[in-house]
Amino acid sequence: MTQSNRISGGLIDRDLPISFSFEGESLQGFAGDTLASALLANGKRLMGRSFKYHRPRGVISSGSEEPNALMHIGEGAYRTPNTRATVAELYDGMVAQSQNAWPSLAFDAMGINDLFSNFLTAGFYYKTFMWPRAFWEKLYEPIIRKAAGLGSLSMQDDPDVYDKGFLHCDLLVIGAGPAGLMAALTAGRAGAQVILADEDFVMGGRLNSEVIEIGGQSGSDWAKASLAELASLPNVRLMARTTVLGAFDHGIFSAVERVSDHLPLSQRAGRARETLWRIYAKRSLLCAGATERMIAFSNNDRPGIMQAGAMRAYANRWAVSAGQKVAVFANNDDAYRTARDLTAKGVEVVAVIDPREGVPDSPVQVIRGQVIHSKGRLGLKSVRVRKADGGVETLAVDALAVSGGWNPNLSLTSHQRGRPDWRDDIAAFVPGANLPVGMAVAGAAAGDFSTHAALHSGAEMACQSLEALGQPVTPANLPEAEDAPTQITPFWYVGEGKARKWLDFQNDVTVKDVKLAHQEGFESVEHLKRYTTLGMATDQGKNANMGGLAVMAEMTGQSIPQTGTTIFRPPYTPVSMGALAGRSTGKDFKPTRLTPSHHWAQRQGAVFVEVGQWLRAQWFPQPGETHWRQSVDREALAVRKSVGVCDVTTLGKVDVQGKDAAQFLNLVYANAFAKLPVGKTRYGLMLREDGIAMDDGTAARLAEDHFVVTTTTANAGPVYRHMEFVRQCLRPDLDVQLISTTDAWAQYAVAGPNSRKLLQKIVDPEFDISNEAFPFMGCAEITVCGGIRARLFRISFSGELAYEIAVPTRYGESLIEVLMQAGAEFDVTPYGTEALGVLRIEKGHAAGNELNGQTAAAHLGMARLVSTKKDSIGAVMTRRSELAKDDGLRLVGFESMGAEILPAGSHLFADGATQEPANDQGWLTSACYSPHLGKHIALGYLARGSDRIGEVVDAANPVEGKTLKARVVSAHFIDPEGARLRD
Repeated sequence: MTQSNRISGGLIDRDLPISFSFEGESLQGFAGDTLASALLANGKRLMGRSFKYHRPRGVISSGSEEPNALMHIGEGAYRTPNTRATVAELYDGMVAQSQNAWPSLAFDAMGINDLFSNFLTAGFYYKTFMWPRAFWEKLYEPIIRKAAGLGSLSMQDDPDVYDKGFLHCDLLVIGAGPAGLMAALTAGRAGAQVILADEDFVMGGRLNSEVIEIGGQSGSDWAKASLAELASLPNVRLMARTTVLGAFDHGIFSAVERVSDHLPLSQRAGRARETLWRIYAKRSLLCAGATERMIAFSNNDRPGIMQAGAMRAYANRWAVSAGQKVAVFANNDDAYRTARDLTAKGVEVVAVIDPREGVPDSPVQVIRGQVIHSKGRLGLKSVRVRKADGGVETLAVDALAVSGGWNPNLSLTSHQRGRPDWRDDIAAFVPGANLPVGMAVAGAAAGDFSTHAALHSGAEMACQSLEALGQPVTPANLPEAEDAPTQITPFWYVGEGKARKWLDFQNDVTVKDVKLAHQEGFESVEHLKRYTTLGMATDQGKNANMGGLAVMAEMTGQSIPQTGTTIFRPPYTPVSMGALAGRSTGKDFKPTRLTPSHHWAQRQGAVFVEVGQWLRAQWFPQPGETHWRQSVDREALAVRKSVGVCDVTTLGKVDVQGKDAAQFLNLVYANAFAKLPVGKTRYGLMLREDGIAMDDGTAARLAEDHFVVTTTTANAGPVYRHMEFVRQCLRPDLDVQLISTTDAWAQYAVAGPNSRKLLQKIVDPEFDISNEAFPFMGCAEITVCGGIRARLFRISFSGELAYEIAVPTRYGESLIEVLMQAGAEFDVTPYGTEALGVLRIEKGHAAGNELNGQTAAAHLGMARLVSTKKDSIGAVMTRRSELAKDDGLRLVGFESMGAEILPAGSHLFADGATQEPANDQGWLTSACYSPHLGKHIALGYLARGSDRIGEVVDAANPVEGKTLKARVVSAHFIDPEGARLRD
């Protein structure tokens, strides 16, 4: 296994060879290699296929900006798609496979797309797939779905473990190049808490890739010494392999640390693969460096054509030559370093092609001119050069280093809508003044490209950041380093040549595509991006943006800053879904919340049901019961006959306190609460701003300035958020505070004719809960079982004499056991959510099925609850004619005319009417079998329902193709006068 392109030097460890495979071929590299450097060392230039045209592509960069060399890494369940070969650290046994190619990388059948490129230009999908309309579902959509994407998932469960963590620091330094290292040294020596994060597995940035000296030693040695000092400081945390993904509010950053995916599978056991960090930083310093630009010319996408800086990085850091015969094409002085470094390592550099008039000294011949064409479909073979004198020369080369200048990596500065500024001297955008709060920028990311300038700005910005925190700091003595000025003449693309000139390598966007977008009116940079897909996918504009902006500026006759630029959003580079999920997978994806009585209910053999995040007892089967209906019927009848107990802890509970608490509730509820006496509870209807019913519940006044509000289980979170919005945004002047206490109190409904007798056995004797002393809708703070504090509410969801009793959650399981023991003489029965639903339907109580976001107070028969004597959210809108019209929908009851079930969701039609949308008169919302009535009943909305009691309607169930007859009745099937609950 020969590494034909391996040269001398580098930072790799030649004593540690590593075996890996690519496309099924066994190859070898060394410790310290990336997959990209190892492939280049083995002479592999072809590494991928482009998205649209399936053009052969090779690596163009050495960092995370790589758009071409995307791989499947690993096998089976461990296979990860879209991994950039330039950042994939080589490990023993690595299995790499190209993607977006079939049947092989060298022969991709989908490459036929390239022959039809004239028909697949920018925006072709907007024009092609509009007609004929009938083709969409059967032809167009299947083709698009099959062609979409780059890599593919293994379709197996991910066996890796991911984690999340939190970090805090005074100064977060992002990037460990010369600016980042100098900043971390300055702040670390001053005693500040510092985090230094870098996406590379070897910190040092371009110091590891350049032949430069700092303080009399090589840049890489200076970086090692600096890192060793930082590692010795207890107040500094070094985080290699860590990419800062986004800058969020309040100095919060997200970062992903690659913990073990650089290790062989045998060494990963017990380790997280990646950790997603949330970093809280008082100040941040962006030292993310810069990305080199390409120059567009005819067929500039051949494998073997890459950034000049990347080519010398492969030579200096990884001891790899990109080819045997190399040329350089550049518009700036920096690229001449590539020619010098390659020549010094014995690589033949044929020429430097430079379109500028004045060129620097070079160890090889310099041709004034432009590269106008390249040849070599699967790998570069030659380039054609148009000289300044008009002549044409063909150079036989297998690698071409291209440099169109450098773009500062300013993505993180835009994550809070900051826009960059233009600098003519470097022909690039730099961070603007509107940075995320507490952020500063240094080094190449700020446009300071020389090593000395990077060191100086890193130290200076660190001092300023610490001084802003009030921490004393002594400026560091800067080591000597090169300070060469940047000389560049903007040159974006070569005009000569009819072949396509590529701007975006991943998405196959060309200069012609940008010009076409302009011709078709898409001149805004935002529209240009979306019409052409320029800078989308994993690229996110790192490579493609500037070229596209330059072409659009030329077409509009404006400068690049006048044309503008798109800004950036998180994440900075692609992040795995596993890292975002962390350990929240499988059963942990949606953790189950258990009620206080859960373990007791398990012991009783309860059947459970998921209710949102809660696991609730659905029914309690008894010996001899073979069908769930038998259990539910028994439980419902027991409540109406004697007494039952149900865990209702899941209901939302919000403590509302403050001298303006009543005024606040008056605003959020449609009905009045200002005059509610202490010791009383009131039913409340909450409306959205558009007048639609949002939730219902109760508000119990425990003191003049203290209410306890309950909500439905499903809306516990949304209602609390709504109330907080009102408090913080609409009425911040009110003296009122809210806190969710849903989890703080275990609450049980005790319902039935013997419910008072049961409670009198556990409520401490100093509290009188007789009908006279504690009437319907009463509430009080009491004690039970000899001094345990509790809250008692006399409210009923069943229509029976009923209470809800709450104790601190830690006593919840004990309370259910006490209730069951005390109620044994009354044959107390535990009942679950199914019986609870039966009882509330029999009583006509609205619940989640009725509060579905379509109904207003009038539909619920609660128009009188919307007070006209005060203002409340949604009150005005609920009076809109369509919501309040007399012939509108009304909530009524329905009973089956036979023995068949009335399915909820059935649509209602007049008896014998044609079942079509124009005749639709409503729908059934909730249905059950009523053991008390001995028939199937339902609640539902019916047009003019309250005026149609006794009428027979058709309940159509189109899903099952059935229609049943149903009689319209009152929604209150049980005790419509309410005598039982007031007894």
